[in-house]
Amino acid sequence: MNPRYINHSNVASLLSWDEAITALRRGHTLPRAEIADSFLGPDTQTLLTRSAYIAGLGYGVKAVTVMDENTHHALPTTQGAMMAYAHDTGTLRAIIDSALITRIKTVSDSLLGAQLLARPDSRRLLIVGAGVIAESLAEAYAKIFPYIEEVAIWARRTEKAADLVKNIGNKTVKFRVATNLAKECGHADIISAATLAREPILQGQWIRPGTHVDLIGAYKDDMREADDELIGSAQLYVDARASTVEHIGEIKIPLSTGVISEADIRGELYDLVANETASVRKQDDITVFKNGGGAHLDLMIADYIIKTYEAQSQ
Repeated sequence: MNPRYINHSNVASLLSWDEAITALRRGHTLPRAEIADSFLGPDTQTLLTRSAYIAGLGYGVKAVTVMDENTHHALPTTQGAMMAYAHDTGTLRAIIDSALITRIKTVSDSLLGAQLLARPDSRRLLIVGAGVIAESLAEAYAKIFPYIEEVAIWARRTEKAADLVKNIGNKTVKFRVATNLAKECGHADIISAATLAREPILQGQWIRPGTHVDLIGAYKDDMREADDELIGSAQLYVDARASTVEHIGEIKIPLSTGVISEADIRGELYDLVANETASVRKQDDITVFKNGGGAHLDLMIADYIIKTYEAQSQ
């Protein structure tokens, strides 16, 4: 049987954030994944390849180019595809457009982290960044956190944030443009950063007690969104140690300078899902979740997308 090619147009309308998060929860009850990453090319023009194997679920390889300057040429920053293989025969099950799987995986990863770490009564969300992921974050957080009543969006280019606010169709939540990042950080219950920053743009002194900070953008060892004070003083969690500690500047740099030690990473999603009934935070704790987006998460979401596609094709 020929492998399916799955893209946004033939499956996206069938997917839900609730089901995607459930797929990640389920995936973290399976045996721990084997993962491997490679980065080729210059800092701003990278070929990123991520691979994973999960017993009982299968194999996956995602290869994408990440071109920082593509925004100036009306082209996507990230382009590529993922191949998912059957766990028993190695058969190629599907080729999935990377834009689809990365969007669903990335946002669901952060939402699962927030469900496990943020205050469930959180009302004010600040999104830092105004790209494709930011738009999906706004949609997903508003759906998954029932008490969210206001979403502020900040971007270096205010007009991008304004365009995003204008295009969001949710009528039950107030969306607005944020202009003063420091002030907005002091008001937010949840801060979700999805940028290509290489230097920290979030400062620990801005963050009030009880805030949950979701860090998405940094994916290489020279990239950061949060400063030393925030990383060093918060209750720190990652989606997976294997894909963050040695690979992503958000964690690797403060480790190398002694700001934190590996013991300061309090847990990863395998730990959090396994101990979900236990309270991991106090009301005034600042929690930081580093979304590293490992290939095992792509594989979990790929399985969900393929099964959803197959169900509607029957």
